[in-house]
This record gives sequence, C-alpha cells and structure tokens, in this order.
Amino acid sequence: MSKLSSIRVGSAAGIIWMQVDGRGTFENCQGLKEFSRRMIAKGHVEFILDLEKCELMDSTFMGTLAALAFSLRDIERGLLRVVRANPRNFSLLENLGLDHLFSVEPEPSDPAPSSLKKNPDSAPEKDSEEARVHILEAHEALIEADPRNAVRFQDVIDFLKSEATDA
Repeated sequence: MSKLSSIRVGSAAGIIWMQVDGRGTFENCQGLKEFSRRMIAKGHVEFILDLEKCELMDSTFMGTLAALAFSLRDIERGLLRVVRANPRNFSLLENLGLDHLFSVEPEPSDPAPSSLKKNPDSAPEKDSEEARVHILEAHEALIEADPRNAVRFQDVIDFLKSEATDA
C-alpha cells in the first residue's frame, strides 16, 4: 500500500515554502493551487517548492506548478524556485520545458522554516467539475510553457473539453 502524500507549508523571511511529502499528483495539486492563490492575495511573491521528499510528479501537478509560475511572472518580483529535485523529478521538469519557467536549484539558498504544517487547503472530490477544470487548466499551462508539449497532452485536453460538453 502506498504512503499517503501531502503538501506541507510554512514561511521564513517572507518566503512561502511548500514541501511535497510523497507524490505530487492531481490528488493534492488543487490544495497547492488554492494555498498559493491565498498567499498571493496576501501579498506574498516568492515561493519555494521543496521536492526533497517527493517520490514522483504527474503531469497535472507539474501543470499546476507552471500555472503558479505564470501567475507569479505577472507580479513584480514574483518568483517560484524548485529545490532538491531528485534526478527523476528534475528530468521530468526539464523534459516538459519547465526548467525555463522557474528556477530549479539543487539546494535552497534561503533558510527553511523551522517547521512546516500540513496544507490546510483540501482538494475537491476527484470526480467533481472543479477537479476536471483544474486538470484541464494544468495541462493547458504545460502547453503554454512549451508548445512542444501539445503532442503529449492534446488528447487529454480534448477529452476533458469533450467531458464538459457531454455533461
């Protein structure tokens, strides 16, 4: 049985820290998205995602990171940094062209918070319309990040759009 994955969050020196514990997947990226939105609304502009304990990431999770990076790009001094990605996760980010969208660093240059708490934002039901829209937006962000990703994800996008018209 696989370990339950979670996102832990905190702040240090005005920087928002998010740490994936387990897997970064469609199941926990909606909570990451909502938490990030709340922090941006409160005026935070610098985010660090720590992947030291992240076993793997799926395309929806990486698309959520791309969407966050796009949101921060529109804010003065907005910045997303990904730190401590294992070779597999770094390769995934690189293969999707995301390493050009945000900084990927072996180690953080800023001190981490003394403790991180479980992300208070919860994910919607897996089969909800909100989840479908989020998955669609995440995959569209991957294509926006690198048009070469269209070959990989256009079928997913077409399927999700057709689900919306069938409902």
